[in-house]
Amino acid sequence: MENQFVPPKVWTHDAESGGKWASINRPVSGATHEKVLPVGEHDLQLYSLATPNGQKITIMLEELLALGKDAEYDAHIVQIGEAVQFSSGFVEVNPNSKIPAMIDKSNEETNPIFESASILVYLAEKFDAFLPKSGTKRTQVMNWLFWLHGSAPYLGGGFGHFYAYAPEKFEYPINRFTMEIKRQLDVLDKQLAKNEFIAGDEYSIADIATWPWYGNLVLGVLYEAKDFLQVEEYTNVQRWAKAILDRPAVQRGRIVNRTWGEPWEQLENRHSAADIDKVLALKSK
Repeated sequence: MENQFVPPKVWTHDAESGGKWASINRPVSGATHEKVLPVGEHDLQLYSLATPNGQKITIMLEELLALGKDAEYDAHIVQIGEAVQFSSGFVEVNPNSKIPAMIDKSNEETNPIFESASILVYLAEKFDAFLPKSGTKRTQVMNWLFWLHGSAPYLGGGFGHFYAYAPEKFEYPINRFTMEIKRQLDVLDKQLAKNEFIAGDEYSIADIATWPWYGNLVLGVLYEAKDFLQVEEYTNVQRWAKAILDRPAVQRGRIVNRTWGEPWEQLENRHSAADIDKVLALKSK
C-alpha cells in the first residue's frame, strides 16, 4: 500500500498519464479543428472505424445487402488516433465524438444518427429486417440489444483498457473487470444453451451488435485474452461465434474501415461491393 493513490481535493487533467490513447482523451466536448467530412454518392453515409462498435454497422449493412435490400452505402474511415472525431464535420454528426455515426441523405429529418444501437434500430426499421415489428420477439431482441449496449463498456473501457492498453498493469482493476466479463460470458453462454441465436431462433440485430464484442473475444481476436479468460469454457458462445463468422455478410462487413491485420482484412473506405470483393480476393492468391 506504499504507493496507494490519494485523490486530490480537485481533479485536474493530466494528458501524459493516460497511456496509449491519452492524446485523444479530454474532459470537454466539441470540435478542436475545422474539417469537412467526405460525402459519397449513396444515401447512407457512414463515418466509422472497424472497432467492435464500428463493425456492428458495416456487418448490418452487408447483411441487408445480402437480403437484396437497397442499402448501398459509403463508409468513410475515421482515424480516432488522429483525432478526426474532434473535427467540426464529425462533431456535427455526433456531438459525443464517438464512432460510428451516420447520415441518411434520403431522409434528412432523421439526421444525425449516432450510437451504434440507435443506428442498428434505425436500419432495421428502415429496411424491415432483423427486428420483429412487435410482440414478444421484438421485446426479446431489444432486451439483448440493450444488454450488450450496457455490457460492452465493461469489456472495452474496463477490461480491455486495463488488460491491454493501460500504461501499467494494475491488479485490482484487471481482477475487477475480469470477474465482470466472465460473468457476462456466463450469462451469454446460458442464453445460447437454450437458443440458436441470442434472442431466440432468429438472427437479429442483437446478434449483429454482440458478435463484434463477445464473438471476437472468444475467437481470440479481441485483446488476445482467450487464454487469460479461459474462453473455451463457454461452449455455447463458441458455437454461436463460429456460426456468425461463417456468414458471408459478416466476413464482408468486418473488414470495412480497417487498416490492420492481413491484407485481405483491410479496406480503408468502402464505396461499392467491388471494393470488398477486391480485398477478399487477396486471400485466395
